[in-house]
Amino acid sequence: MSGSHEIELKFLCAPDDLAAVLAAAPAGDDETRELHSTYFDTPDLKLQKQGVSLRVRESKGGRVQTLKRGSGLSREEHEAPVAGERPDPEVGPLKEILPDGEALALDPAFDVQVTRRQRLVRYDGAEIELALDQGEVRGGDRAAPISEVELELKSGDPRALFALARDLDKAAPLYLSFDSKSARGQALVADAPLQARRRERVELRRGATAAEAFQATARNALGQIAANAEVLREAPQPDAVHQLRVAARRLRSAIATFGPLLSEAEAEAVKTELRWLAHACDEARNLDVLAERIADAARRMKAPPAGLDELVAGVDAARARASAQAAQAVRSERFRTLMIDATAWIETGRWLTDDEGRDVREQKAAAFAAAALDRRRRKLRKLARDLAGRSDEARHDARIEAKKLRYAAETFASLFNDKSVSKFIGRLKDLQEELGALNDAATAAPLLAELVLSPEAAAAADALVGLQSKEKPGRIDRAVRAFAKLEEAPRFWR
Repeated sequence: MSGSHEIELKFLCAPDDLAAVLAAAPAGDDETRELHSTYFDTPDLKLQKQGVSLRVRESKGGRVQTLKRGSGLSREEHEAPVAGERPDPEVGPLKEILPDGEALALDPAFDVQVTRRQRLVRYDGAEIELALDQGEVRGGDRAAPISEVELELKSGDPRALFALARDLDKAAPLYLSFDSKSARGQALVADAPLQARRRERVELRRGATAAEAFQATARNALGQIAANAEVLREAPQPDAVHQLRVAARRLRSAIATFGPLLSEAEAEAVKTELRWLAHACDEARNLDVLAERIADAARRMKAPPAGLDELVAGVDAARARASAQAAQAVRSERFRTLMIDATAWIETGRWLTDDEGRDVREQKAAAFAAAALDRRRRKLRKLARDLAGRSDEARHDARIEAKKLRYAAETFASLFNDKSVSKFIGRLKDLQEELGALNDAATAAPLLAELVLSPEAAAAADALVGLQSKEKPGRIDRAVRAFAKLEEAPRFWR
Protein backbone atom coordinates (compact mmCIF):
# COMPACT_ATOMS: atom_id res chain seq x y z
CA MET A 1 0.00 0.00 0.00
CA SER A 2 1.47 3.33 -1.06
CA GLY A 3 1.48 6.12 1.53
CA SER A 4 1.33 9.84 0.90
CA HIS A 5 -0.24 13.04 2.18
CA GLU A 6 -3.31 14.23 0.30
CA ILE A 7 -3.50 18.05 0.11
CA GLU A 8 -7.11 18.87 -0.69
CA LEU A 9 -9.93 21.37 -0.26
CA LYS A 10 -13.57 20.29 -0.39
CA PHE A 11 -16.57 22.53 -1.09
CA LEU A 12 -20.33 22.07 -1.08
CA CYS A 13 -21.90 23.34 -4.30
CA ALA A 14 -25.46 23.31 -5.59
CA PRO A 15 -25.91 20.70 -8.36
CA ASP A 16 -27.11 23.34 -10.82
CA ASP A 17 -23.88 25.33 -10.26
CA LEU A 18 -21.38 22.56 -11.01
CA ALA A 19 -21.33 23.32 -14.72
CA ALA A 20 -20.54 27.00 -14.04
CA VAL A 21 -17.60 25.97 -11.83
CA LEU A 22 -16.21 23.72 -14.54
CA ALA A 23 -16.64 26.45 -17.17
CA ALA A 24 -14.74 28.95 -14.99
CA ALA A 25 -11.83 26.60 -14.34
CA PRO A 26 -8.55 26.74 -16.30
CA ALA A 27 -8.46 24.67 -19.46
CA GLY A 28 -7.47 21.03 -19.30
CA ASP A 29 -8.40 17.53 -20.39
CA ASP A 30 -11.71 16.35 -18.91
CA GLU A 31 -12.57 12.86 -17.81
CA THR A 32 -15.92 11.55 -16.54
CA ARG A 33 -15.94 8.47 -14.29
CA GLU A 34 -18.56 6.50 -12.41
CA LEU A 35 -17.25 5.75 -8.93
CA HIS A 36 -18.76 3.27 -6.51
CA SER A 37 -17.20 3.14 -3.04
CA THR A 38 -18.03 0.94 -0.08
CA TYR A 39 -16.89 2.22 3.30
CA PHE A 40 -16.04 -0.19 6.10
CA ASP A 41 -15.86 -0.10 9.88
CA THR A 42 -16.10 -2.46 12.84
CA PRO A 43 -19.45 -2.92 14.62
CA ASP A 44 -18.21 -0.69 17.47
CA LEU A 45 -16.95 1.98 14.99
CA LYS A 46 -13.28 1.79 15.95
CA LEU A 47 -12.14 3.47 12.75
CA GLN A 48 -14.60 6.34 13.05
CA LYS A 49 -13.55 6.96 16.66
CA GLN A 50 -9.91 7.24 15.56
CA GLY A 51 -10.65 9.64 12.71
CA VAL A 52 -9.94 6.99 10.07
CA SER A 53 -11.91 6.22 6.91
CA LEU A 54 -11.52 3.00 4.94
CA ARG A 55 -13.09 2.31 1.57
CA VAL A 56 -12.89 -0.01 -1.39
CA ARG A 57 -13.62 1.90 -4.60
CA GLU A 58 -14.61 0.32 -7.90
CA SER A 59 -13.74 2.17 -11.10
CA LYS A 60 -12.79 1.14 -14.62
CA GLY A 61 -13.15 -2.52 -13.76
CA GLY A 62 -10.66 -2.48 -10.89
CA ARG A 63 -10.78 -1.96 -7.12
CA VAL A 64 -8.61 0.20 -4.89
CA GLN A 65 -8.46 0.14 -1.11
CA THR A 66 -7.95 3.60 0.45
CA LEU A 67 -7.32 4.48 4.08
CA LYS A 68 -7.30 8.14 5.17
CA ARG A 69 -6.64 9.76 8.52
CA GLY A 70 -5.81 13.19 9.87
CA SER A 71 -7.33 16.64 9.58
CA GLY A 72 -6.61 19.96 7.96
CA LEU A 73 -5.29 20.70 4.49
CA SER A 74 -3.01 17.66 4.43
CA ARG A 75 -4.26 14.17 5.32
CA GLU A 76 -2.43 10.88 5.42
CA GLU A 77 -3.56 8.63 2.57
CA HIS A 78 -2.71 4.98 1.83
CA GLU A 79 -3.84 3.21 -1.35
CA ALA A 80 -3.43 -0.31 -2.68
CA PRO A 81 -5.16 -2.40 -5.35
CA VAL A 82 -7.30 -5.25 -4.00
CA ALA A 83 -8.73 -8.25 -5.75
CA GLY A 84 -12.02 -8.61 -3.88
CA GLU A 85 -14.83 -6.44 -2.60
CA ARG A 86 -13.46 -6.32 0.96
CA PRO A 87 -10.37 -4.53 2.30
CA ASP A 88 -7.19 -6.52 2.84
CA PRO A 89 -6.41 -6.31 6.59
CA GLU A 90 -2.74 -7.13 6.06
CA VAL A 91 -1.66 -4.08 4.06
CA GLY A 92 -0.62 -0.62 5.15
CA PRO A 93 -1.36 0.80 8.60
CA LEU A 94 -4.70 -1.00 8.90
CA LYS A 95 -3.15 -3.91 10.78
CA GLU A 96 -1.65 -1.41 13.26
CA ILE A 97 -4.92 0.49 13.71
CA LEU A 98 -6.87 -2.77 14.13
CA PRO A 99 -4.36 -5.24 15.63
CA ASP A 100 -4.84 -8.80 16.84
CA GLY A 101 -7.28 -9.76 14.12
CA GLU A 102 -9.72 -6.91 14.84
CA ALA A 103 -9.74 -6.09 11.11
CA LEU A 104 -11.58 -9.35 10.50
CA ALA A 105 -14.62 -7.72 12.10
CA LEU A 106 -14.82 -5.06 9.37
CA ASP A 107 -18.22 -4.83 7.71
CA PRO A 108 -19.68 -2.60 4.99
CA ALA A 109 -21.12 0.54 6.63
CA PHE A 110 -22.47 2.52 3.66
CA ASP A 111 -21.96 3.11 -0.07
CA VAL A 112 -21.18 6.20 -2.12
CA GLN A 113 -22.09 6.37 -5.80
CA VAL A 114 -21.01 9.48 -7.73
CA THR A 115 -20.42 10.69 -11.22
CA ARG A 116 -17.07 12.45 -11.17
CA ARG A 117 -16.07 15.06 -13.74
CA GLN A 118 -12.34 15.52 -13.41
CA ARG A 119 -9.79 17.93 -14.91
CA LEU A 120 -6.06 18.39 -14.33
CA VAL A 121 -5.18 22.10 -14.53
CA ARG A 122 -2.19 24.40 -14.18
CA TYR A 123 -2.74 27.41 -11.92
CA ASP A 124 -0.18 29.81 -10.38
CA GLY A 125 2.60 27.36 -11.19
CA ALA A 126 0.84 24.48 -9.44
CA GLU A 127 -0.74 21.35 -10.83
CA ILE A 128 -4.22 20.87 -9.37
CA GLU A 129 -6.83 18.19 -9.89
CA LEU A 130 -10.37 19.60 -10.05
CA ALA A 131 -13.11 17.06 -9.33
CA LEU A 132 -16.86 17.65 -9.37
CA ASP A 133 -18.85 14.88 -7.70
CA GLN A 134 -22.59 14.43 -7.99
CA GLY A 135 -24.44 11.42 -6.62
CA GLU A 136 -25.54 10.02 -3.30
CA VAL A 137 -24.46 8.24 -0.16
CA ARG A 138 -26.63 5.26 0.78
CA GLY A 139 -26.84 3.27 3.99
CA GLY A 140 -29.55 0.66 4.42
CA ASP A 141 -32.81 2.16 3.20
CA ARG A 142 -31.62 5.77 3.67
CA ALA A 143 -29.91 8.00 1.11
CA ALA A 144 -28.59 11.57 0.95
CA PRO A 145 -27.42 13.59 -2.07
CA ILE A 146 -23.80 14.57 -2.71
CA SER A 147 -22.77 17.63 -4.72
CA GLU A 148 -19.17 18.65 -4.13
CA VAL A 149 -16.16 20.35 -5.67
CA GLU A 150 -12.71 19.11 -4.70
CA LEU A 151 -9.35 20.70 -5.37
CA GLU A 152 -6.34 18.42 -4.83
CA LEU A 153 -2.76 19.65 -5.10
CA LYS A 154 -0.65 17.38 -7.23
CA SER A 155 2.47 19.58 -7.26
CA GLY A 156 3.43 23.14 -6.43
CA ASP A 157 2.60 25.69 -3.72
CA PRO A 158 -0.48 24.85 -1.58
CA ARG A 159 -1.44 28.53 -1.67
CA ALA A 160 -2.47 28.01 -5.27
CA LEU A 161 -5.37 25.84 -4.07
CA PHE A 162 -6.85 28.78 -2.19
CA ALA A 163 -6.25 31.21 -5.02
CA LEU A 164 -8.07 28.92 -7.45
CA ALA A 165 -10.90 28.43 -4.94
CA ARG A 166 -11.37 32.21 -4.72
CA ASP A 167 -11.59 32.45 -8.49
CA LEU A 168 -14.07 29.59 -8.82
CA ASP A 169 -16.25 31.02 -6.04
CA LYS A 170 -16.85 34.05 -8.25
CA ALA A 171 -18.52 31.76 -10.80
CA ALA A 172 -20.75 29.93 -8.30
CA PRO A 173 -21.07 29.80 -4.49
CA LEU A 174 -18.58 27.35 -2.96
CA TYR A 175 -18.98 26.57 0.73
CA LEU A 176 -15.87 25.16 2.37
CA SER A 177 -16.62 21.87 4.11
CA PHE A 178 -14.56 19.90 6.60
CA ASP A 179 -16.83 16.84 6.53
CA SER A 180 -15.68 14.00 4.32
CA LYS A 181 -17.95 11.67 2.39
CA SER A 182 -17.13 9.18 5.14
CA ALA A 183 -18.49 11.55 7.80
CA ARG A 184 -21.66 12.11 5.80
CA GLY A 185 -22.14 8.39 5.42
CA GLN A 186 -21.60 7.82 9.13
CA ALA A 187 -24.24 10.45 9.95
CA LEU A 188 -26.65 8.81 7.51
CA VAL A 189 -26.19 5.34 8.99
CA ALA A 190 -26.66 6.78 12.50
CA ASP A 191 -29.89 8.41 11.26
CA ALA A 192 -28.54 11.73 12.53
CA PRO A 193 -30.42 14.65 10.93
CA LEU A 194 -28.69 17.84 9.91
CA GLN A 195 -28.33 19.54 13.28
CA ALA A 196 -26.23 22.01 15.23
CA ARG A 197 -22.62 20.93 15.73
CA ARG A 198 -21.22 21.30 19.22
CA ARG A 199 -17.55 21.63 20.02
CA GLU A 200 -15.55 18.46 19.56
CA ARG A 201 -12.65 17.76 21.88
CA VAL A 202 -9.28 18.93 20.57
CA GLU A 203 -6.89 15.99 20.70
CA LEU A 204 -3.22 16.93 20.91
CA ARG A 205 -0.45 14.36 20.76
CA ARG A 206 2.02 14.29 23.62
CA GLY A 207 5.00 16.33 22.51
CA ALA A 208 2.96 18.52 20.15
CA THR A 209 4.38 21.96 19.42
CA ALA A 210 2.59 25.24 20.06
CA ALA A 211 2.09 25.65 16.30
CA GLU A 212 0.48 22.20 16.01
CA ALA A 213 -1.77 23.00 18.97
CA PHE A 214 -2.97 26.21 17.34
CA GLN A 215 -3.64 24.53 14.01
CA ALA A 216 -5.59 21.70 15.67
CA THR A 217 -7.68 24.19 17.65
CA ALA A 218 -8.32 26.45 14.67
CA ARG A 219 -9.28 23.56 12.37
CA ASN A 220 -11.66 22.30 15.03
CA ALA A 221 -13.34 25.71 15.33
CA LEU A 222 -13.55 26.22 11.56
CA GLY A 223 -15.16 22.81 11.17
CA GLN A 224 -17.76 23.79 13.76
CA ILE A 225 -18.41 27.09 11.96
CA ALA A 226 -18.80 25.36 8.58
CA ALA A 227 -21.13 22.67 9.93
CA ASN A 228 -23.43 25.13 11.71
CA ALA A 229 -23.46 27.47 8.73
CA GLU A 230 -24.71 24.56 6.61
CA VAL A 231 -27.54 23.99 9.10
CA LEU A 232 -28.49 27.68 8.96
CA ARG A 233 -28.58 27.59 5.16
CA GLU A 234 -30.57 24.37 4.94
CA ALA A 235 -32.66 23.96 8.12
CA PRO A 236 -32.31 26.99 10.45
CA GLN A 237 -32.53 26.27 14.16
CA PRO A 238 -31.67 28.34 17.24
CA ASP A 239 -28.91 26.07 18.49
CA ALA A 240 -27.06 26.35 15.18
CA VAL A 241 -26.92 30.13 15.62
CA HIS A 242 -25.59 29.64 19.15
CA GLN A 243 -22.98 27.05 18.17
CA LEU A 244 -21.79 29.10 15.21
CA ARG A 245 -21.21 32.09 17.50
CA VAL A 246 -19.47 29.84 20.03
CA ALA A 247 -17.13 28.55 17.32
CA ALA A 248 -16.36 32.05 16.04
CA ARG A 249 -15.55 33.17 19.61
CA ARG A 250 -13.43 30.05 20.16
CA LEU A 251 -11.34 30.83 17.10
CA ARG A 252 -10.95 34.50 18.04
CA SER A 253 -9.96 33.46 21.55
CA ALA A 254 -7.44 30.94 20.19
CA ILE A 255 -5.88 33.61 18.00
CA ALA A 256 -5.45 35.78 21.09
CA THR A 257 -4.14 32.92 23.23
CA PHE A 258 -1.58 31.92 20.60
CA GLY A 259 -0.78 35.54 19.75
CA PRO A 260 2.95 35.24 20.57
CA LEU A 261 3.48 32.90 17.60
CA LEU A 262 1.17 34.55 15.04
CA SER A 263 1.72 37.35 12.55
CA GLU A 264 -0.19 40.26 14.05
CA ALA A 265 -1.52 41.83 10.83
CA GLU A 266 -2.73 38.52 9.38
CA ALA A 267 -4.31 37.52 12.69
CA GLU A 268 -6.15 40.81 13.04
CA ALA A 269 -7.61 40.50 9.54
CA VAL A 270 -9.11 37.11 10.40
CA LYS A 271 -10.37 38.33 13.78
CA THR A 272 -12.11 41.28 12.10
CA GLU A 273 -14.10 38.97 9.85
CA LEU A 274 -14.92 36.63 12.74
CA ARG A 275 -16.29 39.62 14.66
CA TRP A 276 -18.48 40.44 11.66
CA LEU A 277 -19.78 36.87 11.55
CA ALA A 278 -20.58 36.76 15.27
CA HIS A 279 -22.22 40.19 15.11
CA ALA A 280 -24.41 39.03 12.20
CA CYS A 281 -25.82 36.37 14.54
CA ASP A 282 -25.96 38.46 17.74
CA GLU A 283 -29.56 39.61 17.41
CA ALA A 284 -30.87 36.13 16.63
CA ARG A 285 -29.04 34.61 19.58
CA ASN A 286 -30.02 37.38 22.00
CA LEU A 287 -33.68 37.03 21.07
CA ASP A 288 -33.52 33.23 21.37
CA VAL A 289 -32.14 33.62 24.90
CA LEU A 290 -34.79 36.24 25.68
CA ALA A 291 -37.52 33.83 24.60
CA GLU A 292 -36.05 31.14 26.88
CA ARG A 293 -35.92 33.56 29.82
CA ILE A 294 -39.51 34.67 29.26
CA ALA A 295 -40.73 31.07 29.21
CA ASP A 296 -38.72 30.24 32.34
CA ALA A 297 -39.94 33.30 34.23
CA ALA A 298 -43.54 32.66 33.24
CA ARG A 299 -43.35 29.11 34.61
CA ARG A 300 -42.20 30.43 37.96
CA MET A 301 -44.84 33.14 38.31
CA LYS A 302 -47.98 32.29 40.27
CA ALA A 303 -50.15 34.16 37.80
CA PRO A 304 -48.55 34.90 34.40
CA PRO A 305 -49.43 38.43 33.18
CA ALA A 306 -52.37 38.87 30.82
CA GLY A 307 -50.31 40.08 27.88
CA LEU A 308 -47.85 37.17 27.98
CA ASP A 309 -49.10 35.49 24.79
CA GLU A 310 -48.84 38.76 22.86
CA LEU A 311 -45.34 39.32 24.22
CA VAL A 312 -44.24 35.82 23.17
CA ALA A 313 -45.70 36.38 19.69
CA GLY A 314 -43.84 39.69 19.36
CA VAL A 315 -40.55 38.15 20.41
CA ASP A 316 -41.06 35.17 18.08
CA ALA A 317 -41.68 37.47 15.11
CA ALA A 318 -38.47 39.35 15.85
CA ARG A 319 -36.63 36.03 16.23
CA ALA A 320 -37.78 34.90 12.78
CA ARG A 321 -36.50 38.10 11.18
CA ALA A 322 -33.17 37.89 13.00
CA SER A 323 -32.75 34.20 12.12
CA ALA A 324 -33.29 35.01 8.44
CA GLN A 325 -30.57 37.67 8.67
CA ALA A 326 -28.14 35.18 10.23
CA ALA A 327 -28.90 32.64 7.49
CA GLN A 328 -28.31 35.30 4.84
CA ALA A 329 -24.92 36.10 6.38
CA VAL A 330 -23.68 32.51 5.98
CA ARG A 331 -24.90 32.44 2.38
CA SER A 332 -22.94 35.57 1.53
CA GLU A 333 -19.78 35.97 -0.50
CA ARG A 334 -18.19 37.61 2.55
CA PHE A 335 -18.72 34.44 4.59
CA ARG A 336 -17.34 32.20 1.85
CA THR A 337 -14.27 34.42 1.54
CA LEU A 338 -13.79 34.39 5.31
CA MET A 339 -13.72 30.60 5.37
CA ILE A 340 -11.24 30.33 2.49
CA ASP A 341 -8.96 33.09 3.80
CA ALA A 342 -8.98 31.87 7.40
CA THR A 343 -8.14 28.32 6.32
CA ALA A 344 -5.39 29.58 3.99
CA TRP A 345 -3.87 31.57 6.85
CA ILE A 346 -3.99 28.63 9.27
CA GLU A 347 -2.45 26.22 6.78
CA THR A 348 -0.08 28.41 4.74
CA GLY A 349 0.23 31.78 6.53
CA ARG A 350 3.50 33.64 7.01
CA TRP A 351 3.39 32.82 10.71
CA LEU A 352 4.45 29.27 9.85
CA THR A 353 7.76 30.34 8.30
CA ASP A 354 8.57 33.62 10.04
CA ASP A 355 12.11 33.33 11.47
CA GLU A 356 11.32 35.57 14.44
CA GLY A 357 8.56 33.26 15.65
CA ARG A 358 10.38 29.96 15.20
CA ASP A 359 11.27 29.44 18.87
CA VAL A 360 7.70 30.04 20.02
CA ARG A 361 6.23 27.86 17.25
CA GLU A 362 8.50 24.99 18.13
CA GLN A 363 7.97 25.29 21.88
CA LYS A 364 6.25 22.26 23.40
CA ALA A 365 2.51 22.84 23.65
CA ALA A 366 2.42 21.84 27.34
CA ALA A 367 4.97 24.51 28.26
CA PHE A 368 3.20 27.09 26.11
CA ALA A 369 -0.10 26.11 27.74
CA ALA A 370 1.21 26.70 31.24
CA ALA A 371 2.18 30.29 30.47
CA ALA A 372 -0.98 30.99 28.44
CA LEU A 373 -3.33 29.59 31.09
CA ASP A 374 -1.57 31.48 33.85
CA ARG A 375 -2.00 34.67 31.85
CA ARG A 376 -5.70 34.01 31.25
CA ARG A 377 -6.27 33.13 34.90
CA ARG A 378 -4.63 36.33 36.12
CA LYS A 379 -6.91 38.41 33.89
CA LEU A 380 -10.01 36.64 35.18
CA ARG A 381 -8.96 37.00 38.82
CA LYS A 382 -8.47 40.74 38.32
CA LEU A 383 -11.92 41.18 36.73
CA ALA A 384 -13.81 38.82 39.06
CA ARG A 385 -12.71 40.33 42.37
CA ASP A 386 -15.64 41.95 44.22
CA LEU A 387 -18.30 40.79 41.73
CA ALA A 388 -20.98 42.00 44.15
CA GLY A 389 -19.72 45.56 44.08
CA ARG A 390 -19.16 45.84 40.33
CA SER A 391 -21.40 47.14 37.57
CA ASP A 392 -23.29 44.99 35.08
CA GLU A 393 -20.72 45.96 32.45
CA ALA A 394 -17.82 44.89 34.68
CA ARG A 395 -19.47 41.55 35.41
CA HIS A 396 -19.98 41.12 31.67
CA ASP A 397 -16.23 41.68 31.15
CA ALA A 398 -15.51 39.01 33.78
CA ARG A 399 -17.88 36.65 31.97
CA ILE A 400 -16.02 37.14 28.68
CA GLU A 401 -12.67 36.49 30.35
CA ALA A 402 -14.08 33.35 31.99
CA LYS A 403 -15.05 32.11 28.53
CA LYS A 404 -11.56 32.78 27.20
CA LEU A 405 -9.99 30.86 30.07
CA ARG A 406 -12.40 27.97 29.49
CA TYR A 407 -11.69 27.87 25.75
CA ALA A 408 -7.95 27.83 26.45
CA ALA A 409 -8.33 25.11 29.10
CA GLU A 410 -10.37 22.97 26.70
CA THR A 411 -7.76 23.48 23.96
CA PHE A 412 -4.95 22.07 26.09
CA ALA A 413 -7.02 19.57 28.12
CA SER A 414 -5.76 16.47 26.29
CA LEU A 415 -2.20 17.21 27.43
CA PHE A 416 -3.02 16.93 31.13
CA ASN A 417 -4.72 14.71 33.71
CA ASP A 418 -8.39 14.31 32.83
CA LYS A 419 -9.66 14.37 36.41
CA SER A 420 -7.98 17.64 37.40
CA VAL A 421 -8.92 19.24 34.07
CA SER A 422 -12.58 18.26 34.49
CA LYS A 423 -12.70 19.68 38.01
CA PHE A 424 -11.25 23.03 36.94
CA ILE A 425 -13.43 23.37 33.83
CA GLY A 426 -16.51 22.28 35.78
CA ARG A 427 -16.05 25.10 38.28
CA LEU A 428 -15.36 27.51 35.46
CA LYS A 429 -18.65 26.48 33.81
CA ASP A 430 -20.51 27.17 37.06
CA LEU A 431 -19.11 30.69 37.16
CA GLN A 432 -19.95 31.22 33.50
CA GLU A 433 -23.53 30.10 34.04
CA GLU A 434 -24.16 32.58 36.85
CA LEU A 435 -22.45 35.44 35.04
CA GLY A 436 -24.35 34.54 31.89
CA ALA A 437 -27.69 34.65 33.67
CA LEU A 438 -26.81 38.08 35.09
CA ASN A 439 -25.89 39.33 31.62
CA ASP A 440 -29.11 37.96 30.13
CA ALA A 441 -31.11 39.80 32.78
CA ALA A 442 -29.19 43.03 32.15
CA THR A 443 -29.81 42.89 28.38
CA ALA A 444 -33.49 41.84 28.55
CA ALA A 445 -34.90 45.33 29.12
CA PRO A 446 -33.01 46.97 26.19
CA LEU A 447 -34.04 44.12 23.87
CA LEU A 448 -37.69 44.41 24.87
CA ALA A 449 -37.57 48.18 24.44
CA GLU A 450 -36.68 47.74 20.76
CA LEU A 451 -39.84 45.70 20.07
CA VAL A 452 -43.16 47.23 19.02
CA LEU A 453 -45.51 45.91 21.69
CA SER A 454 -49.13 46.47 22.61
CA PRO A 455 -49.81 48.00 26.06
CA GLU A 456 -50.73 44.54 27.42
CA ALA A 457 -47.57 42.92 26.03
CA ALA A 458 -45.45 45.82 27.35
CA ALA A 459 -47.00 45.34 30.80
CA ALA A 460 -46.11 41.63 30.68
CA ALA A 461 -42.55 42.55 29.70
CA ASP A 462 -42.30 44.94 32.65
CA ALA A 463 -43.52 42.22 35.02
CA LEU A 464 -40.94 39.74 33.75
CA VAL A 465 -38.11 42.27 33.94
CA GLY A 466 -39.22 43.06 37.49
CA LEU A 467 -39.00 39.39 38.45
CA GLN A 468 -35.45 39.19 37.10
CA SER A 469 -34.51 42.28 39.08
CA LYS A 470 -35.74 40.67 42.30
CA GLU A 471 -33.64 37.59 41.57
CA LYS A 472 -30.48 39.57 40.76
CA PRO A 473 -29.00 39.67 44.31
CA GLY A 474 -29.26 35.90 44.58
CA ARG A 475 -27.56 35.45 41.20
CA ILE A 476 -24.73 37.75 42.22
CA ASP A 477 -24.26 35.83 45.46
CA ARG A 478 -24.07 32.53 43.55
CA ALA A 479 -21.54 34.04 41.13
CA VAL A 480 -19.37 35.15 44.06
CA ARG A 481 -19.48 31.64 45.53
CA ALA A 482 -18.72 30.08 42.14
CA PHE A 483 -15.64 32.26 41.74
CA ALA A 484 -14.48 31.36 45.27
CA LYS A 485 -14.72 27.65 44.39
CA LEU A 486 -12.82 28.24 41.17
CA GLU A 487 -10.06 29.92 43.16
CA GLU A 488 -9.77 26.77 45.27
CA ALA A 489 -9.41 24.49 42.22
CA PRO A 490 -5.79 23.41 41.57
CA ARG A 491 -4.17 24.67 38.37
CA PHE A 492 -4.08 21.44 36.40
CA TRP A 493 -1.30 22.78 34.18
CA ARG A 494 1.15 23.22 37.07
